[in-house]
Amino acid sequence: MGPKLADSVDELRAAGNQSFRNGQFAEATVLYSRALRTLQAQGGSNPEEESILFANRAACHLKDGNCRDCIKDCTAALALMPFSMKPLLRRASAYEALEKYPLAYVDYRTVLQIDDSVASALEGINRMTRALVDLLGPEWRLKLPSIPLVPVTAQKRWDSVPLEYHKEMAKRKFRETTTSKSRASSAGDVERARVLKEEGNELVKKGNHKKAIEKYSESLSFSDMESATYSNRALCHLALKQYKAAARDCTEALRLDGKNVKALYRRAQAYKALEDYKSSFADISSLLQLEPRNGPARKLQQEVNQSLN
Repeated sequence: MGPKLADSVDELRAAGNQSFRNGQFAEATVLYSRALRTLQAQGGSNPEEESILFANRAACHLKDGNCRDCIKDCTAALALMPFSMKPLLRRASAYEALEKYPLAYVDYRTVLQIDDSVASALEGINRMTRALVDLLGPEWRLKLPSIPLVPVTAQKRWDSVPLEYHKEMAKRKFRETTTSKSRASSAGDVERARVLKEEGNELVKKGNHKKAIEKYSESLSFSDMESATYSNRALCHLALKQYKAAARDCTEALRLDGKNVKALYRRAQAYKALEDYKSSFADISSLLQLEPRNGPARKLQQEVNQSLN
């Protein structure tokens, strides 16, 4: 007598998950479809469970290269549970594979509103920015579909970011180290990045920090190996009180140049604003080892020390 066939939603989903892990994507698709039909036949309202099943089936479609059905399932999942991370990322990947770059950009950007430390979305934004500049020219942002505004309740809180963020960055650094040859920028890209950075610097001098961020971001889409571009963009984020983004950019700047004094100082400022005083104090201490007579850093150290005591 053969094994009992799965018949409950939980059993079908678990079986689908196992098939997916085994690389049997077609079989997993069938099991998730059966789970969906079973759930819908029960008549009860369970949008979260239904959304997960659509998102899981979408992952199977994506693995099989069936991008159109992946997009349909992700859209269904998001209709049930708006601003869910996995269907947004999977739909973005499918749009990108179909060369629907504006739509992919919107989904990656939406993910970054929810959690601005997701490495795959950060990398996706860089790829899409480069593709859109080539496809639509310098005014490409004006030709994008509208980007939905993610409510604060759906955004990831800062206090849960650092550990996960550093894990993501560690993975990203490893990938970048092992694939640096394929990611090398051409001489033309490097020059274009330099010009855009200088345009950003001029905007900062005029106090136009929002536009400067756009220029620095565009610069980084052509070459992301310039530490100063990240620390300059961090200055703009600080001016706009976008402290999480400022800290993230400083971390990237320091990954490229561990002695970037401006990045250490600006990250210390961001951490202080986020009330992460220990991290702020650690950055100031590192800075003062490099520049013991740095007056602004000494003043900031005193302020942070008062908050710690």
